[in-house]
Formats: sequence, structure tokens, C-alpha cells
Amino acid sequence: MAQKAAKTLAARNVSILNRTLFLTLGIHGTFWLLRLLFLRRSVTSYVLLSAPSLIIQFWFERISRPTFGPNGELKRSGEDLEAKGLTEWMWDVVYWTYLCLGLVIVIGDYGWWAYIVVPLYSGWLAWTTFKGARQGLAGFSGANGNEQESNQAGSKRQQKLEKRGGQKVQYR
Repeated sequence: MAQKAAKTLAARNVSILNRTLFLTLGIHGTFWLLRLLFLRRSVTSYVLLSAPSLIIQFWFERISRPTFGPNGELKRSGEDLEAKGLTEWMWDVVYWTYLCLGLVIVIGDYGWWAYIVVPLYSGWLAWTTFKGARQGLAGFSGANGNEQESNQAGSKRQQKLEKRGGQKVQYR
């Protein structure tokens, strides 16, 4: 049963990697074809801003391409390309680079300015993660002001009793 899961993962990885390879060749090929024939685009910007995507794709090839033995049996299925977390963020960078290259093809070198979204998005993710962790750890520090206020408020019945001078409820 485990071998079936490994074979399924290997087939899915090969499919994803081949699709990514063809998309990359198509988009980058279109960029270079149009650059050489018609339009002048900045090669420096292209190299600097396409490098992260190309490095990520090379990394995916190294860790996720399945390997087979000499008689065709599966030796290693590779890492899951649909994993959450860092892998998901890397796919975002790859797809955003595709979008930026498409914008550069259509509107020129100003399309590279759309790449500024990647560090902004990364900063936002880091901030929300930090903020969530800080709020999660706030419960370990003891009672908050919010808890004390809610304890003082009590139910309406308790407030009426206390107002009349009746039983005063003590809170722990």
C-alpha cells in the first residue's frame, strides 16, 4: 500500500515538474524572442528578477524528480510539491515571476515593478505569524485586563443583587 502512495506521488511530481518546465520555456522563450526581434528590454533586470524563480525551479527538480532503479522500480518518489508552508510560498514566487515576465512582454520594463509585491507579501506573512504567536502566548502570562473586566461585569442578576445590597459575589 505504501508503494502505491509513493508511485502516485512520483507520477504527480513528474506531471507538475513537466508542466512547470514547459511554462517556463514558453514564457522565457517568448520574452527572448520578442526582445531579440522587436523590443529592447533590460537584460540586467531580467537576470536579477528571474533568477529566484529559476533557482527555485532547479531546487524543485533536484528534490522532487523521482528516481528509478536500473530495472524500472521506483527508488525515490521525491518530495511533495503540494506541501504547505515554504513550498507553497516558493510556488507563489514562481507564478508571480511568470506574471511579471508577461507584464514585461506587454508593457515593457515597467512590468518588473510588480515584483515588489513578493517582499511586501513576505513581510506581511512574517508580521501576521509573529502577531498570532504573540497573541497565542499572551495566555501564559496570567489574567489580562479583559478577563478582569468581564469578571467584574457578571450577569445582570448578580449586578441587581449587588446594587440592592444583597449578596455580594466574590470572584477568584
